[in-house]
Amino acid sequence: MADFLEFSVLVVDDTETNVDILVETLGGDYDVSVAMDGESALESVEEERPDLILLDIMMPGMDGYEVCERLKADENTRNIPVIFLTAMTEEQDEAKGLSLGAVDYVTKPFSPSLVKSRVRNQLELKRHRDHLEELVRERTRQLELTQEATIESMAALAEYRDPETGGHIQRTKNYVKVLAEYLKDHPGFKDFLDDETIELLYMSAPLHDIGKVAIEDRILLKPGKLTDEEFEEIKKHTIYGRDAIRAAVKKLGRDSFLRYAEDIAYTHQEKWNGSGYPQGLKNGEIPIPGRLMALADVYDALISKRVYKSPFTHSKAVAIIEEGKGSHFDPDMVDAFMELTEKFRQIALEHADFDEEREALAK
Repeated sequence: MADFLEFSVLVVDDTETNVDILVETLGGDYDVSVAMDGESALESVEEERPDLILLDIMMPGMDGYEVCERLKADENTRNIPVIFLTAMTEEQDEAKGLSLGAVDYVTKPFSPSLVKSRVRNQLELKRHRDHLEELVRERTRQLELTQEATIESMAALAEYRDPETGGHIQRTKNYVKVLAEYLKDHPGFKDFLDDETIELLYMSAPLHDIGKVAIEDRILLKPGKLTDEEFEEIKKHTIYGRDAIRAAVKKLGRDSFLRYAEDIAYTHQEKWNGSGYPQGLKNGEIPIPGRLMALADVYDALISKRVYKSPFTHSKAVAIIEEGKGSHFDPDMVDAFMELTEKFRQIALEHADFDEEREALAK
């Protein structure tokens, strides 16, 4: 059993004779530590978590049931296997222990060989479970990297069409994240903005302009003012983006990592008062992802250099956003933005494309 020396076992029993037997039985195969009462057991576990606990039930002060209950209530210790040691043999006593989360039950007086076998079996199960959990974590990491790579490669398609906005993707996704994190406890948003949703919004924000890949260069890259007809074509990028993402979502399912990307691409040009496009949605009709993206996108457009404009100063951009409260933007989001203007400015500085933009951001 030398391969089990890597495991540690905590013996919890108030009877020295029992402790001596268990230490002698297990000491050659495992790293065995001892606690003589419930309080000491919990302190020992807090200092160093064992791989398995042999736990007496009938102890003065805190009994084994309570110790087990506390262990299972703590996220850090709930997965430690607990084997109860007891002279109690009633069926209901065994049922109670198992209901609290114990994995096995050994009655006193116990056979050392039986204890050895039970401990070995549980540690073998733990070894396989830990290995499986590590495989799951590794698979999850690989999946997350695949998702990020997919989104970034899709977003890059739009970026290549508009080479003057290399930092736009990095800036806007960070704006969305800080704004969403600020609003996560707001009564109007807390039911939607949990940590997982915020992370998916952060990942999906780069796809807001993916539909621009379908816009002709003569319109998308035109340095001068667009005609009415050209602007109508530009407006279709929201529809093209929605359709492209919807096709992917249809394959992956509505619960995929792209589930908010469609709303972002399709509704980020809507306005709070209903004057936006493509649907003319207003107020709460606009999905939260679209509302967040709208504010982030406009702020970035204002502070960015374009072929047709110089970057606005940070203070002017802030004033324009504030002026759009209740008309262009969700009022609650503007209030949040006003508390976060310095964070927005720092994000813009970190990912600025041109010195001219950095200079404007200082004003």
